[in-house]
Amino acid sequence: MIVEIKVPSPGESITEVEIESWLIEDGSVVEMDAELAEINSDKATLTVNAAAAGKVQILAQAGDTVKVGQVIAKIDTDAVGAVAQPKTQAPQVLEAIKVDGNASEKIASPSAEKMIREQNLNVANVEGSGRDGRVTKTDVLQVVNTPKVEAPKVEAKPVVKPQAPVVVTPVVAGGRGERREKMSSLRRKIADRLVSVKNETAMLTTFNEVDMQAVMDLRSKYKDKFKEVHGVGLGFMSFFSKACAMALKEFPAVNAMIDGKDIVYHDFVDMGVAVSTERGLVVPVIRNLENMSLAQIEAAVAGYGAKAKANNITIDDMTGGTFTITNGGVFGSMLSTPILNPPQVAILGMHNIVQRPVAINGEVKIRPIMYLALSYDHRVIDGKEAVSFLVKVKERIEDPSRLLLEV
Repeated sequence: MIVEIKVPSPGESITEVEIESWLIEDGSVVEMDAELAEINSDKATLTVNAAAAGKVQILAQAGDTVKVGQVIAKIDTDAVGAVAQPKTQAPQVLEAIKVDGNASEKIASPSAEKMIREQNLNVANVEGSGRDGRVTKTDVLQVVNTPKVEAPKVEAKPVVKPQAPVVVTPVVAGGRGERREKMSSLRRKIADRLVSVKNETAMLTTFNEVDMQAVMDLRSKYKDKFKEVHGVGLGFMSFFSKACAMALKEFPAVNAMIDGKDIVYHDFVDMGVAVSTERGLVVPVIRNLENMSLAQIEAAVAGYGAKAKANNITIDDMTGGTFTITNGGVFGSMLSTPILNPPQVAILGMHNIVQRPVAINGEVKIRPIMYLALSYDHRVIDGKEAVSFLVKVKERIEDPSRLLLEV
């Protein structure tokens, strides 16, 4: 029996996806529910699983854009005896080649192997740039076209008197290879959204600095007990999320959005937390964060972090959101202007913590300082509101007891 494998629907309004890669080879025999391929939609990467056990016939190639519901593979459930090929196994035509009787462990493509033999080269001296280090024809051409440095010929002359030695400047030949990769649909969507934000919003950024000493002292004192009681670590994200949620109640425009000619104000806080993955930035949403404790916020952040690392973030996880926090400080950023996450009208950027000299009560002291940046859409938020919002966040971080007392 032949079972058709169709492209699943990643979510509403998505009509086509891109096949990022096949996880099996054409003709492989797989078990039921085995992962066959990864597909990219505008918002996330999903896997396609086998609906039955049998031999797979691939009908669409990696990089193809296909419609939702389109048949991309077939499974013959009557086929037996074949062995599934792992994704990383090289095709049979790519074999380890031998030069001058010496076996090399490198893999070369047929065209590269032919050129290696014609040029009488040693494959061990050719650096492979293909998948899994395979040697391509381009790699061989790079070696062939690299000029060789030869010492200049000096004619013998009678020695009259000692002369200074001849200094030869060496010519160093460097690699000039390059590669081209097709942009994934997720990366293209991110690019389109970033450009549209710059073109369609009146985005400004206001900055402030916050003294992290009080939060760091509180965290150092109670982090072990906190983890013992709640089962999660105590980080900085929960403090900033809670401080923002309280400030958003005071400045509802920062928690709003534009819908046509209307401004929509939310009486709840669905906080987007930007998470960096290998495929790009994703923003899962913690819903009704205004009603959550620090422990509940930390648990939610940790859960989304684990899902992002395992590439299990879903469309529903990223749907909605009224305000976003992004933490470039984990990568060492001192200061940045975060870009809006539409249709939201504001985003807070956290940065790294650096020991800096500051004036306190007329004295210069060294304190752990973090720069904060609030990017906002000036069509909805006035400068006074943006600055005042950021000041309220700063005040609550510098006096974290206000977060617990909710004042």
